[in-house]
Amino acid sequence: MLLKFGITGHTGSLGKILIRSKKNIKYSFFRGDVRDRKKVFDWIARNNLHAIIHLAAIVPIKDVNKDKKKAMHVNYHGTKNVVDAVAKNNIKWFFFSSSSHVYASSKNKIDENSKLNPISYYGKTKLLAEEYIVKIARKKKLNYCIGRVFSTTNVNQKKNYLVPDLKKKINHSKKKILLNNLNHYRDFISMSDISKIILILFKKNFKGVINIATGKKIHLKKIAKIICKKYKNNNFTFTDNSNPTFIVANINKLKKICKFKPNQKIEKLLFNV
Repeated sequence: MLLKFGITGHTGSLGKILIRSKKNIKYSFFRGDVRDRKKVFDWIARNNLHAIIHLAAIVPIKDVNKDKKKAMHVNYHGTKNVVDAVAKNNIKWFFFSSSSHVYASSKNKIDENSKLNPISYYGKTKLLAEEYIVKIARKKKLNYCIGRVFSTTNVNQKKNYLVPDLKKKINHSKKKILLNNLNHYRDFISMSDISKIILILFKKNFKGVINIATGKKIHLKKIAKIICKKYKNNNFTFTDNSNPTFIVANINKLKKICKFKPNQKIEKLLFNV
């Protein structure tokens, strides 16, 4: 049976990987601006969709902080438009790509019931969107999945994300490099794994909130050192911030549902080697 999925944000790194990994799935791309309510409603109404995967968002922290008003309109109000259209058209399954940024920093692994206290403005926009999804689900029939995606990267990730910015700085500087604000611990998962997980969650008809991560922590300073080694740049020094943050997932729920085993090391995420 050929399934038809609607997808927003298909031009992003995750969207491109997801549509390449399709199996018996035909994708309908939303090519407009999710802030345009009429276009969102028209797109969903005219397509007979089994599911919608909502990826469209302003994500890089630098971009979000540069224009917080726009980020709120896209990430929150745009999501409201999609959710309202999904509810009106009785879409069978709706996936929302949320973020680990909705959580508070914790030295313990974070599960889906952990404290919600966004560590960034980006996280605030995502949490507001989550709350709206749950609100609508209580009122109307809405089979939703909120996937809280932890840190991710790939070789084609665009600028203003941590890894591509580090690569550019380390690879192109001929002077001594000062690397700062890297005394943090994160949980990196490959985009190919994320795309596989989303499709498994659809197949299992999972409803609710789930962490999408590896459950393994990595120090951001280690990532910088791997990049320095790759580019053979020893002319660097670190200035550590005194208050590290910890955003590492408990993935017990994910393992139970997906039998998930991350298949890529951090070096492969960074350089596809």
